[in-house]
Amino acid sequence: MKRFERLEQIRRLDPERDFLEIYRLTTTFEFPWDYTRALELALYRTYAVPSIGRLLAQTAELTDRTQKRYDDTALLLDTIVEHGFGSDEGRTAIRRINQMHRSYDISDDDMRYVLCTFVVVPKRWIDTYGWRRLSRHESSAAAAYYRTLGQHMGIKEIPGSYEQFEKCLDDYEEAHFDWDQGGRSVSDATLDLMASWYPRPLAPMLRKATVALLDEPLLRAFRYDEPDAVTRSVVRGAVRLRGRAVRLMPPRRTPHYARQNREIKGYPDGYEIAELGSFPAPGVRACPVPHKGRSAATPVE
Repeated sequence: MKRFERLEQIRRLDPERDFLEIYRLTTTFEFPWDYTRALELALYRTYAVPSIGRLLAQTAELTDRTQKRYDDTALLLDTIVEHGFGSDEGRTAIRRINQMHRSYDISDDDMRYVLCTFVVVPKRWIDTYGWRRLSRHESSAAAAYYRTLGQHMGIKEIPGSYEQFEKCLDDYEEAHFDWDQGGRSVSDATLDLMASWYPRPLAPMLRKATVALLDEPLLRAFRYDEPDAVTRSVVRGAVRLRGRAVRLMPPRRTPHYARQNREIKGYPDGYEIAELGSFPAPGVRACPVPHKGRSAATPVE
């Protein structure tokens, strides 16, 4: 198989009808490493919205059980990609996602924003650091994929196109990114988790490198010191160089799913989809955060 042969295959498919096949080809064959990093960054961005960051800090899932929360989130989302929305596995994963979300007072606006990050952040990451840019077919298929996921989650007023997802994300971040101690605590715990995947002596350097990949709005929201120009240039240049190196490699022959990532640490003996995630006590909710347009989504399993 030639380097761009799979892209040609993707372009022969219909992004609205074949969105799952396109998204699966893109995430598991073309850009598995990039999609992992981009989805990590997508979830990380949400902490800079105080209503999200504060709630995550109150639940302690991302401060006291950071690795488990990382594993469970990746595995639940991965299950739907691998098996599809209509499969028993996919329905079980969606049911677990919905059960967790409806245990807390989460606004439609916040849920919609999180969905937008899954569509927009990967494209921006890949266009900057990937071995090629994401095609129009792929970005349209991603929008259709997450629109479908959002419908299963009962989210209202989901954007209809990639451009609408992008505008929704940019407008929401401009209006809501702000400092909150809870969001900063969750951010620090996440950076510590990422550093823990590597030998301990490298932790300070890895944390510094991760912060160098953050944009100005995130740095301001978390009140991190701005990385110096040399560090930022070296780190971002190294990630771009990786993309150029991948371009010269033979295309992947077998799919790589998130469950195969070395960062998944908590299930060396396997897992049951129905047992992933948290199980909050019935009726126990985190303290609500004042939020304009609050309206709990009704999940559709």
